Amino acid sequence: MPEPNDLLRAARERTPSLRAPGEHLSRGELADAICSWLWETTDVRYELDGHYIAKLERGAVRWPGAAYRSGLRHVLRVAADNELGFFPPAGVSTFEPEQTPPSMLGHDDEVVNAGDESITLLSYAEESNVGELTVEQLQADIERIAQSYLRTPTRHLFAKSRAIRDRTFTLLAGNQSPRQSRDLYSAAGWAITLLAWMSVDLGRPDIAESHTRTAWACAEAADHDVLRGWIRATQHTAAFWQDDFARAAEYAQDGLRYAAGTARLFLASAASVDLARADRPDKARELLNIAQTLNVRTAESEPGGVLLCTPERAEGFWADTYLALGEAQRTANHADHSVAQFELAPYALRNLGSERMARLQQAKARLLLGELDGAVEAAEPVLQLPPEYRVRPLLQRLAEVAVLTGPYARSPKGRLLRDRIVEFTQQPGLPGRPATARQDDLELRTRGNQR
Repeated sequence: MPEPNDLLRAARERTPSLRAPGEHLSRGELADAICSWLWETTDVRYELDGHYIAKLERGAVRWPGAAYRSGLRHVLRVAADNELGFFPPAGVSTFEPEQTPPSMLGHDDEVVNAGDESITLLSYAEESNVGELTVEQLQADIERIAQSYLRTPTRHLFAKSRAIRDRTFTLLAGNQSPRQSRDLYSAAGWAITLLAWMSVDLGRPDIAESHTRTAWACAEAADHDVLRGWIRATQHTAAFWQDDFARAAEYAQDGLRYAAGTARLFLASAASVDLARADRPDKARELLNIAQTLNVRTAESEPGGVLLCTPERAEGFWADTYLALGEAQRTANHADHSVAQFELAPYALRNLGSERMARLQQAKARLLLGELDGAVEAAEPVLQLPPEYRVRPLLQRLAEVAVLTGPYARSPKGRLLRDRIVEFTQQPGLPGRPATARQDDLELRTRGNQR
């Protein structure tokens, strides 16, 4: 495997974007800027795109042509090739002009025939089985699914996400332009990421990880950093709900290398929870501080809903971090503020899944602080959910609440809260299992989540 060209990537990332204030230069922008400069200075049209820049950064190409090197030096404002990680192969002098092909004198017929052949291929090159409206519809369908998540029964949305995945790969088997192919890979990546997220909620985080490997391949083909960030967020989530907090933290921290948009806020906040639960309090506080000082904006390509991290969603993570660090009052403060912000948002934009989790953080904090009535009040909206919304992570969170009712066993309200949790978990909206098995599972999880 080639060694990545970290110098080139660093030079690009310290160059401000011309299109998105506050962001760094994307690979596509860099390619466009080089092509524009070369056209202005040489009157020659060059076909350079973000995929070629990605190859350079991966180290697949270690010594690009002279024109591209000059364009890279100009746009990235460096004086020498070696500042961008480019070193000539053995036997090639940086001061010699690049070799040019020998004259085709005496081969005129061959040249003419080759030109005619290219003309006959023009119609094929212009053919596409993908129109602009097709891609637009795929993107709209993905946004609708992401924003409807946990408002509409999960199984229905799972089937729709699967259909989008299959349709995009069917289209990719046909003929389309490179730009359209990237759009299709992006749509496939988002659809598969949604399938992975839903697999976690349906109780199969192990299957979710299989989805994310394919989603990552799609993100690579599309060269899409926003998608990469949310895939890492999904991988974190799958590992987290398998209680593998160290691996979850690795995914979240690695995702920060790619993340743009609100995925960055999600990943920093999630990493703080992972590290706190992995008994690394100092590192947890470091990531928490990073998350709390981030100023992020929604990326245009983020589908929204479950694939969007609003401030109130992030604050729910912060509450969880403080809970793992043993700071119940701070847990309560952040959980209260998170729920209040969720309630202020328009209903159509509220992430109901994250809001429910924040309410359970409220309940846990209240129990730890000796405020049983407050815990009952916080848990009430969750305990009224119909079975189709009782996803596995929510049940695990409720098991954690049940653990904390132990000191209130002599209180009628405390016993009632625990009994209602047991009843709630016997009718989850998950693949069918005998009721006794589900109850046994709750008891095991309840004992296993004691801190």
